[in-house]
Amino acid sequence: MSTAELAPIRFDTKIAVLLRDDLAPWQRLNVCAFLVSGITAGQPHLIGEPYADADGTGYLGMLRQPVLVFQGSKDVITAAHGKALGRELPMAIFTADLFASGNDRDNRAAVAAVPRAELDLVGIAVHGPKNAVDKVLKGAVMHP
Repeated sequence: MSTAELAPIRFDTKIAVLLRDDLAPWQRLNVCAFLVSGITAGQPHLIGEPYADADGTGYLGMLRQPVLVFQGSKDVITAAHGKALGRELPMAIFTADLFASGNDRDNRAAVAAVPRAELDLVGIAVHGPKNAVDKVLKGAVMHP
């Protein structure tokens, strides 16, 4: 392998998920999975090459960089949402209403029925330059 192939991989961007700190454990996992799928769907260039094991069995590619998970209060998430919009960062959202829905069509309808200022956000995911994402997440803490 060349020196370039052995060098540590550095990323200029960050993928971060911010979850509301009052969610049940199952809700945190569910929201995180949905939000990361949104970032992946909206940013397909973030997906790496497919995997294969030593026997040649193929597996799907995954995100090329780590996903950092944070938590914060409802106020922290609301502020982060506004900052992400102001910075025009790609963002996925999950509202409390989506826990009562069982499919994508109803999820989109639930979000569309609520004005932006009244969304009951329980999680957001953002992707962008590291410093911009850090500013969006001000007040949040790493998820335990």
